[in-house]
Amino acid sequence: MKRFLLPAAMTALMIPAVQAESFTINDIRVNGLQRVSAGSVFGALPLSVGDQVSDQRLVEATRALFKTGFFQDIQLGRDGNVLVISVVERPSISGIEIEGNKAISTEDLLKGLNQSGLAEGEIFQRATLEGVRNELQRQYVAQGRYSAEIQAEVIPQPRNRVALKITINEGSVAAIQHINVVGNTVFADEQLIDLFELKTSNWLSFFKNDDKYAREKLSGDLERLRSYYLDRGYINMDITSTQVSITPDKKHVYITVNVDEGEKYTIREVKLTGDLKVPQEEVEALLLVQQGQVFSRKLMTTTSELVTRRLGNEGYTFANVNGIPQAHDEDNSVTITFAVDPGKRAYVNRINFRGNTKTEDEVLRREMRQMEGGWASTYLIDQSKARLERLGYFKEVNVETPAVPGSDDQVDVNYSVEEQPSGSITASVGFAQNAGLILGGSISQNNFLGSGNKVSIGLTRSEYQESYNFGFVDPYWTIDGVSLGYNAFYRTTDYDELNTSVSSYAVDSYGGGINIGYPITETSRINYGLSVQQDDISTGIYTVDEIFDFMKQEGDSYLNFKGSIGWSESTLNRGTMATRGYSQSLVLETTLPGSDLSFYRLDYNGQVFKGLTQNTALRFHGRLGYADSYGSTSELPFYEHYYAGGFGSVRGYKDSSLGPRSTPSRGTNPGTALDPDQDPLPFGGNVLVQGGVEYLFPMPFVKDQRSLRTVLFWDVGNVFDTNCSDTQKNGVPGGRSKDAACDLDLSNLASSVGVGLTWVTALGPLSFSLGMPIMKPDDADTQVFQFSLGQTF
Repeated sequence: MKRFLLPAAMTALMIPAVQAESFTINDIRVNGLQRVSAGSVFGALPLSVGDQVSDQRLVEATRALFKTGFFQDIQLGRDGNVLVISVVERPSISGIEIEGNKAISTEDLLKGLNQSGLAEGEIFQRATLEGVRNELQRQYVAQGRYSAEIQAEVIPQPRNRVALKITINEGSVAAIQHINVVGNTVFADEQLIDLFELKTSNWLSFFKNDDKYAREKLSGDLERLRSYYLDRGYINMDITSTQVSITPDKKHVYITVNVDEGEKYTIREVKLTGDLKVPQEEVEALLLVQQGQVFSRKLMTTTSELVTRRLGNEGYTFANVNGIPQAHDEDNSVTITFAVDPGKRAYVNRINFRGNTKTEDEVLRREMRQMEGGWASTYLIDQSKARLERLGYFKEVNVETPAVPGSDDQVDVNYSVEEQPSGSITASVGFAQNAGLILGGSISQNNFLGSGNKVSIGLTRSEYQESYNFGFVDPYWTIDGVSLGYNAFYRTTDYDELNTSVSSYAVDSYGGGINIGYPITETSRINYGLSVQQDDISTGIYTVDEIFDFMKQEGDSYLNFKGSIGWSESTLNRGTMATRGYSQSLVLETTLPGSDLSFYRLDYNGQVFKGLTQNTALRFHGRLGYADSYGSTSELPFYEHYYAGGFGSVRGYKDSSLGPRSTPSRGTNPGTALDPDQDPLPFGGNVLVQGGVEYLFPMPFVKDQRSLRTVLFWDVGNVFDTNCSDTQKNGVPGGRSKDAACDLDLSNLASSVGVGLTWVTALGPLSFSLGMPIMKPDDADTQVFQFSLGQTF
């Protein structure tokens, strides 16, 4: 007859009070198992056949089975000498439903529940569910959501299963009503509170969202406050307490920070100890902390980093330099000792590249200044990284120097890159009443087929015009980085196919050229170029006096040989969408003996990026150009003029609309009288002045900013002509007045302000701008919205 030794309702604490008759176990039988295997029970049970049963062993057996978490009820009974274990399994979880969450994604919540043991198919334990609910409540409190509520509902289902429904009311993040710093006497409250990332509610809070309390942000603000004092000599400064008070409605927070400033300390002495490995005077030149200065932890740690990098340049990659301050309270001074432990010199085992699915390894490897087998130089490794970034092929370049397993003096250098589009593609199909069907297309690729070569091909064809061009540049024509480039072009216009011309003139041109570049430093090079070009001028219905006058003196067909020499320098951190560094170039181009015309042009282009914060910067840019004729040529050819306006110049104005205007057209007959009511056309000039300032800032709500650039800009510039015709200088009687751009007067510069966006896509950079002119010259044509494919700011 079965006898129950332990009732189900008894707890482990009550078990010792039960007196059970001792017996020897001949067999063990388990009843009530559904999902749990018998093996799991026997594996956890501390009893086996042949054991002598006692009260203590029954207690241990019951506790062991409950400890598995599989059962909500356990009964131990005896049937003769057979130990009978009757169990009721805990229900399994059939599904989990979460509602109301926004601040924390459902995916993250389910992942956290799974790590806690709450997942579909798992055994359900109410204690675990309550613990998870409390943890979720804590996470929302850490985000400043004090009014958040989490309700967990357990829904019974057939076959010993339950469904979990978690309903979340996240509430709102408590806004900071007031921040108060107590105990400060040296620095004003406003000065210290300005250091905080957290701010009290103001009219900008809706956009910045910086008035929402978060525990992590407060911790960061307290560390900034502590660093502020430590960098100004207060080495004993202490934050004694921090109070965060919540209003009864849990919508507002008051923060109070209590500080103990202590005394200001100065530097008594600076010492160097350890094996320096480099001349001591070189290390001393890197010491930013000097005797008599106010102590600054920032300067001390920066000095340690500089000395570490200096040792790293000599191959001591694992060098450890620690600045150790020793305070002297008697005179409020500090002795700083820099302890130098160079470690062993490390050598480079292998240089590896990852992520370059398109670009060949050789293209990356030829940019390396750190060589395999040489000692690992921090400077050369970083210089190699900078050269990869300047290629413009990659969104991001990262480098790691892990130690080689089993070696204490070797490292691998691993560069990981993320490729981005490095060219642009355009195609067009159109129809015009006067031109008929127009087909066009072009491709420009700075990394052609991953070879690192630059290739550009263009084709445009209509009933009256054909244009073809081809360009190629091999940046590593020689292993030393000497570049070779060549180009050819052909462009022709047939006015016989047109009933009406809307152009003042047309130039039929063909030619080609070659360019060789020599690197002279890591960041600069000299370029030499030779080219030949044949130009044939055709007049149109609206040809102006300036063109007739030039053709009268010089003819209408010219074969010119040109030579150029240029110098360029770039320390930009990226080849495209740079944010740090500068670049500049100076190019002189002139026609050579044997040419039909004699003229030259001198161009300077420069830009400087100045970082303001981690995500913002200022860009200053400028371009200057001067061109003129010499020798027997009377004036600069009109088709070599500079133009201004539009992208790459002064945004907010139509392309090439700034600068001098031509005289009104006389039609095809140069002897016809001028029409004073006719609008003159933009004619350009021989002097170009343009520049501006841009404020670079991240686009809101966009996580990946590497392919985007948003700017606020101020552009200024214009074109002037020192060789204006008499009509341009004096105006048209009864009509147009004197052209102000004939005088080189900087007060006549056009300017505009606006906002711009560049997005690097697979088809090339897409640029948009909204510009508003603020100083508009006479006759200038404005254009508020502008768009460009293939050009960046």
